[in-house]
Amino acid sequence: MDTGTNGYSGRILRVDLTGGTALSEPLPPGLIEQYLGGAGFGAKYLYHENPPGIDWSDPENRLILAAGPLSYTPVHGSGTLGFVTKGPMTNLAVSTQANGFGGAWLRSCGYDAVVIQGRAENWSYLYISDDRVEIRDGRNLLGKDTRETQDELKRELGRDKGISVFCIGPGGENRVRFSVIMGDGTHTASKGGVGAVMGAKRLKAFVIVRGRVKPGIFDRPGLISIARELHKGATETYLDGSRHKWGTNGSFSSLHQAGALPVRNYTTSLFPGHEKMDGRYVRSRFKALRRRPCFACGINHTFDWEVTEGPFKGLEAEEPEYEAFAALGPMIGQADAGAVFYLNDLVDRLGIDVNETGWVLGWLMECYEKGVLRPSDVDGLDMTWGRVDSTEAVIRKIASREGVGDLLAEGVKRAAEKFGDPAKSLAVCTEKGATPRGHDHRARWHELVDTCFTNTSTLEATFVGVRPHLLDMPPVKDAFSPWEVPLINAHQNGWAVIEDCLGACRFNLNYPKIVVRAFNAVTNAGLTIGDMLIIGRRIVNTLRLFNLQNGLIPEMETPSARYGSAPVDGPAQGRRILDHWDSIREIYYRNMGWDPKTGVPLPDTLKALGLTQSSDEDR
Repeated sequence: MDTGTNGYSGRILRVDLTGGTALSEPLPPGLIEQYLGGAGFGAKYLYHENPPGIDWSDPENRLILAAGPLSYTPVHGSGTLGFVTKGPMTNLAVSTQANGFGGAWLRSCGYDAVVIQGRAENWSYLYISDDRVEIRDGRNLLGKDTRETQDELKRELGRDKGISVFCIGPGGENRVRFSVIMGDGTHTASKGGVGAVMGAKRLKAFVIVRGRVKPGIFDRPGLISIARELHKGATETYLDGSRHKWGTNGSFSSLHQAGALPVRNYTTSLFPGHEKMDGRYVRSRFKALRRRPCFACGINHTFDWEVTEGPFKGLEAEEPEYEAFAALGPMIGQADAGAVFYLNDLVDRLGIDVNETGWVLGWLMECYEKGVLRPSDVDGLDMTWGRVDSTEAVIRKIASREGVGDLLAEGVKRAAEKFGDPAKSLAVCTEKGATPRGHDHRARWHELVDTCFTNTSTLEATFVGVRPHLLDMPPVKDAFSPWEVPLINAHQNGWAVIEDCLGACRFNLNYPKIVVRAFNAVTNAGLTIGDMLIIGRRIVNTLRLFNLQNGLIPEMETPSARYGSAPVDGPAQGRRILDHWDSIREIYYRNMGWDPKTGVPLPDTLKALGLTQSSDEDR
């Protein structure tokens, strides 16, 4: 059956874990027009309902799960589910997405979003099947890893198909600050520590069973045609189809050539033997076993593989994404692709973010190499670069918060601050606690600037670099210009957030003009790119207001000494962004319509976006 307005179900589900209740209610008037869906819905509910100043682990902290108007439609990969909350890495807003089937099946049950609050008395899991919503006993799942939890719930419920299971592992149970929410295999909401928020709520998992509702689509034949265009772009045109042919790790060697591969905690940009970690090598030499696609997706960027060479020959595991190869390869001075398969499988099962794991390990190994940390500081482990056995031991200690793992579970910024200088000077992070994605951003200034100024705790304005020409803006002329970089980031900020609102994997949303056509085909809204950018700017500024109310100050939007340093070799050698940081921040703030000194959105900016600066008025 069809239901609701075209593109929307029109209902949200409210879950109170403390009271053990689950209630359905209609979407508030104006929410769709102002916030679109996904990350936008999450931003609005977070800002509107989270009391300012509460800690991320407080029961009143909201965890919002939201689909989007493209969810469960013919658009490929339209099973994406957005997660928005206040997270432990920055104690500010987090917006992150997980692919798989969750967003599609949530829409099939007639909901656009789930707003979760409270803390369960005992460990529980949330069960959603059409109008049947239950908070069930999950104590039998405690201590199980993410794979075991998913398998156990499927056995318990007696089904393997038409069901989406997302959960936390031991890392989330122990509130590791960079723990993740993982489901439908290894599809992950990985940024900002959302898994720790679930752990604080004693929510081990949530299950969504495919329901009977089919979202309304204004022009289904037109959407099917547009979806084919998007898919062709994703598999043939964008990045020359590299992602479809070689997986996300097909860019490994090209990133090395650009100086953007993170090597040994940014102590060098050179990684000999990088060719044997590139997706082209791995997919040509290892044995493909089975595909692991998301909902209605054919990009083929995820497979199970058998390792066919090296110490881990014979291992069967899911193919790591690029960021896992970066984190568990060059970041720790380790050059065996099979070891990355092994270590990444462990990280996934324990439910911690592989990206932050890499930064923590790289920092630890450099400190060990330089004598800043002694063997007694690391539980007697040999933390020499590239040691797979010691790396495995530390990963397990982090997830269980055992020994040195208890400190490392706080993330690289807090761990480094615990030891003080010189350990602090070696940490790659921002002053508010976020870390870069799996690249050497010193060769990608747009992403370094984005990581420092983001309101989502991860990249906000950029993805695979910047693409202003796709938004009818002038192309990049100088990627190391201290005035052009913040200017472009500010001018295009809003589109990446829109992608996170739509409920489809951004790997399938590479061409904005086609994406706008897809949205209009579903909703009959008749919006332009300019219209959608305004909505995106409204979401960005809503998150900005939330963060300002929760302690954000300009000094926090700064790279650490190592993060902002000059590479000692490689293509970006000698380029030090920190030399220009004060002017970069002022240019960015000014072009975002914020006070150039404080970063507070100006009254005219808020008025143009239909927002107010007063929390009392806007709430």
